[in-house]
Amino acid sequence: MTYRQRKAIRIAGWVFLSIFLLALVGAGVAYSKRETLLKTALERGIRKAKRDYDLDVKIGSAKFTGLTSLAFTDISVVPEKRDSLARIQRVELEVRFWPLLAGKIGLSGMTLENGLIQVIKRDSLTNIDFLLHRKRDSTTTDSAPVETTRRTNLADVTENLIDNILSKIPDDLNVSNLEFRGVDIGNDTINLLTQTAVIKNENVTSTIKLNGNQATWHLAGTADPGDREYNLALYAEGQNGRPQPIDIPYIQKKYNLKVQADTLRAELRDVDRSGGQFRLEGAGSVRNLRINHPAIARTDVLVSSAAMDANLFVGENYVGIDSSSTLLLGEVSARPFVKYTLPDAASSTGQGKLYDVQLHTDPLDAQALFNSFPQGLFESLEGMQVSGKLKYDLSFQFDTALPDSVKFNSGLTQEDFRVIKMGRTDFAAINKPFVYTPYEKGKPVRDIIVGPENPDYTPINQISPDLRNALLTSEDYNFFTHNGFNEKAFRVSIATNFKEKSFKRGASTISMQLVKNAFLSRNKTLSRKIEEILIVWLIENEHIVSKERMYEVYLNIIEWGRNIYGIGEAARYYFAKSPADLNLGESIFLAFVVPRPKAALNWFVPDGTLQVRNVRGYFKLIGRIMARRGLATPDSGAYGFYDVRLRQGLRREVAPIDSLFQGDSLMTDPVDPDIDADEEGGNGIGNFFRRLFKGKKTDDSRTNEEQPTVQPDRPEALPGVPAPADTVKTRKQLRQEKRERKRREKEAQQALETSNQ
Repeated sequence: MTYRQRKAIRIAGWVFLSIFLLALVGAGVAYSKRETLLKTALERGIRKAKRDYDLDVKIGSAKFTGLTSLAFTDISVVPEKRDSLARIQRVELEVRFWPLLAGKIGLSGMTLENGLIQVIKRDSLTNIDFLLHRKRDSTTTDSAPVETTRRTNLADVTENLIDNILSKIPDDLNVSNLEFRGVDIGNDTINLLTQTAVIKNENVTSTIKLNGNQATWHLAGTADPGDREYNLALYAEGQNGRPQPIDIPYIQKKYNLKVQADTLRAELRDVDRSGGQFRLEGAGSVRNLRINHPAIARTDVLVSSAAMDANLFVGENYVGIDSSSTLLLGEVSARPFVKYTLPDAASSTGQGKLYDVQLHTDPLDAQALFNSFPQGLFESLEGMQVSGKLKYDLSFQFDTALPDSVKFNSGLTQEDFRVIKMGRTDFAAINKPFVYTPYEKGKPVRDIIVGPENPDYTPINQISPDLRNALLTSEDYNFFTHNGFNEKAFRVSIATNFKEKSFKRGASTISMQLVKNAFLSRNKTLSRKIEEILIVWLIENEHIVSKERMYEVYLNIIEWGRNIYGIGEAARYYFAKSPADLNLGESIFLAFVVPRPKAALNWFVPDGTLQVRNVRGYFKLIGRIMARRGLATPDSGAYGFYDVRLRQGLRREVAPIDSLFQGDSLMTDPVDPDIDADEEGGNGIGNFFRRLFKGKKTDDSRTNEEQPTVQPDRPEALPGVPAPADTVKTRKQLRQEKRERKRREKEAQQALETSNQ
């Protein structure tokens, strides 16, 4: 080694030594001043809480108890003009040394004694409003331009959030007497008292009291905060020490929702960031889950076992569940895929929010699938015995900017499937004469014999072809060729309801309407709709009932007016005819009133003829479609509209019409307060989803499954056009209304043609 090299090494050594000594001196000074630095930092934080959030934060004492440990006493947090948010008598924190050098705070130990955290709502105000309404800095100005095309990276946000949460879980935890209290309007209270919560040597134990001694919860398992791996279980026991379901009475009282479970499990296996994606791998399971809500099912629904191995991913502008995830229900499993993508802020293509949902299964043992249905969910199928294999595939893609381009495909593929024994309900019963009982507002109306013993029963070959064709054209033209479902109509329904921001259009086929009326309860629940779909698949796939018999029964049981059921009663009631003698106009009218049968008489004027307004346009629409398909003779008029005459004895029940507002439109219903009343007292599935998704409440009380392929809609108010009153409208207003009516008729015709293709 040369002299110059040795000299350079000596100089470098002295430099590093000097830096090290300076660091030691700085550390020594900082250590000696750490109490002062702590006090300064706390004062700064307290001022920021007051300035930004109107929080009054007080700390009785704060001091270092070790090199990296702090102790605080008598902490209180009180929002301005609100109830106290938190009080903690004593808390001691120990931070990890090495992350601290990198500017990150991670806890290695925590001890907390005697704390209270409460959320209180009084009227419309809560003591956590500050989280949602942060005070704006009065020193900022709006003069500077704001970059609007830059979007927050969701992967970064999620990674920071998860990192902040997990880094605050200590390796050693000892909590005693920490109470959480929630108080709602009317003093409805939920109280959780954590008597003990301990993490020691990666083992987790805890004792949590619910509402005093109502129940005792235990959270137990393993936790490795260093490796970010957790496996926890939550279960409960009663006052006698015996196991009991996890239950929160507050939820049932507040939302009329019963949710109970014997055991809940959650596992976190891996957290990783790679390739611009943040990924989280974990699992969750539940045993003996019980759910009850008027919008879900009529009785308690019991899920004996369900689990999910989930691989979640978050990208720059999307979140989702990877297809490598597995969903387990009872004896069967499925592979879900879910992705939600936000529009690119920098894009000028007008892309909307994207939804992509898929669900696929391998061929499943059919009996295992039926055994896995939650108890109480599909009552008519309970006890059914089947054989063979079933495979389900679902694919759904939706762009909110292009709702008409929605893609939906759903199919249940069978392999040697057959029904060995019917369950609680025999779906072949309608092949023979049977008794049908319609319901009105939850109460039975009367028993109707569907068979030759009933003089009003009419075989399908004795019903006017015009009536059969008109009803198929308006309700379900492809009935005799589809397998019970019309996916095109379903796609149109999704697009229409999204654009209207409410439930305006359904996609039920005649098969689905028949099953709903003949086999299912009148409760408007989510489970009933799914059960309806399953029964239709069974009947159509197994050919349990022929198409001709299904249509015959349908025509003999559907409602056509107040206490008017079946085509025999309807033809005699309105026109004093037999079903075989109905002409084209009478047939189109009867098809027209199927969606709103109780309003049928409202379409007539006192002389027995039909209103021009709202009705003639429908006749032209249905008649032209029938003529194009060879089901009617082309007519330059209104396809029998002027031939319809109400039975003489009924004309005195028709209310006078103000002729001032007579027009020719397809899209308006008469007002009938009895029809608009919710038959289920506001607990129906339509109301449930309207509340869930914040959609506006539609004026039509009919549920989705009752909507026809084409139906009248209530008119929306036009800009600058007042509602009808006892004054003459201006020519401008009349022109605006006429243009709007034509636009609506064109849309309705396009929708009808699309769904009937």
